[in-house]
Amino acid sequence: MSSKHAFRGVIAIDGPSGSGKSSVTRRLAADLGAGCLDTGAMYRAATLAVLRSGVSMADKPTMSKVVETAKLEFGTTPNDRYTRLDGNNVDAEIRGDEVTSHVSVVSSVPQVRKHLIAMQRQIIADASDGIVVEGRDIGEVVAPDADMKVYLTADATARAHRRSAQVGAELEATAKDIERRDTADAQTTRPLDAAPGAIVVDTTHLDLDQVLTALHELIAHRETP
Repeated sequence: MSSKHAFRGVIAIDGPSGSGKSSVTRRLAADLGAGCLDTGAMYRAATLAVLRSGVSMADKPTMSKVVETAKLEFGTTPNDRYTRLDGNNVDAEIRGDEVTSHVSVVSSVPQVRKHLIAMQRQIIADASDGIVVEGRDIGEVVAPDADMKVYLTADATARAHRRSAQVGAELEATAKDIERRDTADAQTTRPLDAAPGAIVVDTTHLDLDQVLTALHELIAHRETP
């Protein structure tokens, strides 16, 4: 895929777990020569900070303080994305079962969300070459003025199969985990709803290259006078 359809603005990519957001975001950003931001990794890093602190998951004020004082760093280069906590790379650790089982709790704390959304907006503002941002509330909350909003979706079976293959877990357990996360996320975001003005792309029967082709066509159409 070439970068002839360079896009120097902000592209918001939302959708539930297993819809293909992460793979699409990395590839699309690389194609466009833009940065990319995985906001889910930010919430996972915040969760890891809370877990390491030993704070009770019921103590929301202290959880917020832990996240606000943690040193969180996020790489936005498509082929060199990283997540660092207090100077150490935690890319593998934030994908572990312990973080996965607690991230919905931490991300539901209003002050944690406020802090991380402010960080996300600053990263977006600093992206001089444009940026592709993925998450569950990007087009509606984080970057409502994004130049292009995309909502990736897929049926439950396809999402479970993809997520299972990605994390190497049993299909039935993965399906239940996705359902649990959708329910939990729905308390603070709208993972199963497209933001106003978003272009909905159903990826159920599309592979990665086909999704990217569709998005490049949409970008080219937007740039045509």
